[in-house]
Amino acid sequence: MEYVLKPWPWYISGPCIAIVMFLLLYFGRTFGMSSNLKTICAIGGAGKKVEFFKFDWKSQTWNLVVVLGAIIGGFIAHNYLSNPINIDLSQNTIEDLKTLGFENIGQSLLPLELFSWNAVFSLKGLLILVIGGFLVGFGTRYASGCTSGHAITGLSSLQLPSLIAVIGFFIGGLIMVHFIYPILF
Repeated sequence: MEYVLKPWPWYISGPCIAIVMFLLLYFGRTFGMSSNLKTICAIGGAGKKVEFFKFDWKSQTWNLVVVLGAIIGGFIAHNYLSNPINIDLSQNTIEDLKTLGFENIGQSLLPLELFSWNAVFSLKGLLILVIGGFLVGFGTRYASGCTSGHAITGLSSLQLPSLIAVIGFFIGGLIMVHFIYPILF
């Protein structure tokens, strides 16, 4: 008998996230991936040149374990827990993706047109990485946090600025998908 992997249902994964958030709030910690970049820059000595990076980075090393766990977890999930079945997409979605130049639609979660080494190391791929990285970094600093920090920590602690930021993230995502992405590809 073949065992088919399925994602955890919401009633398992949702409470797990809630428990982790409760523990973080209880111990006075906040969750967010962008704060790790600040910590890494401080470890590298950026505090000698920029005031923003002058802080006790040793108190944030626990958060670097979260990054390491995300990397290892992503590797394990992709290589050992993925279910390599075709994705059931609507005909309209398939047609839209074909007009954007995608082939083999629905045969993998990560289309090779975006997530292959050839795509990354092309001039277009490198420009998208550099410009996108700059925009994400600027937006994260401007919004005082990243999507995970605002959407998970900020919303769970009922912070109005986080609600505004999350609404902005969704609007930005919609603009990207419907207007900017078709221009780029």
